[in-house]
Amino acid sequence: MFGRRGLDVKTTDQIRKMRVAGLVVGETLELISGQASAGMTTGDLDRTAEEFIRSKGATPSFLGYHGFTGSLCVSVNEEVVHGIPGPRTLRVGDLVSIDCGAIVDGWHGDAAISLIIGGREAGSARDLALMDATETSLWAGISALAVGSPLYDVGAAVQDCIVDAARADGATYGIVEEYVGHGIGTEMHQDPQVPNYRVRDRGPTLKSGVTVAIEPMVTLGSAETDVLDDEWTVVTQDGSRAAHWEQSVAVTDAGIWVLTALDGGEKRLGALGVAYAPLT
Repeated sequence: MFGRRGLDVKTTDQIRKMRVAGLVVGETLELISGQASAGMTTGDLDRTAEEFIRSKGATPSFLGYHGFTGSLCVSVNEEVVHGIPGPRTLRVGDLVSIDCGAIVDGWHGDAAISLIIGGREAGSARDLALMDATETSLWAGISALAVGSPLYDVGAAVQDCIVDAARADGATYGIVEEYVGHGIGTEMHQDPQVPNYRVRDRGPTLKSGVTVAIEPMVTLGSAETDVLDDEWTVVTQDGSRAAHWEQSVAVTDAGIWVLTALDGGEKRLGALGVAYAPLT
């Protein structure tokens, strides 16, 4: 499933261009997370995002991608990923995952966040724990990226983090296996695929200039999923809630630059003892 494929290496200038697209994505998600509230529809969020992306001189990556009709993927509660924006009204306490992509000068950024409608105080303890565990596993995966290391160390780090969190939280967490991270650059989805779980193969060895999107999706129950009749929206088979976090990341000899994080990942990487290496 995850055959050994060549890694697409970017130059310093190309990574800087990807940072421009990544900042548009990060700023869009910051805007949407601040505006998402009860009574709004997922379509309302999408319209706001598209307007903002275009105001930055960027193009939404998702709109028209294989026929997708939104600029965001907005996945609510039991929806894992690829939720189509539309008339669904958001309610206090909903767990919402928002995935965003943007293109600037032919280069892509791609990231996702999860949030609770009404703020953290409106979320159940179980939903908050799931959301936080998934975000923590994202950064564990990012921290496993290093020149000379096997790419699939990312999935092992994500899985170990989720297993530890499930034990600490007294919860059952499922890591969705059908949808994984990926390379990114002049296309939104490039080889190689990046699993969010341990696999036997260690994968290609990371080189300086590799850019990948890491995106764990975790459920509050079974990891099994179905796709709805709209042929896009992925939901948990058991109706359990799901969370999704993603960042686009550049790996260089100097360390890590999180291209879609507004601070480049400086705070989270520093807390984990990982070298933060912006290409300024």
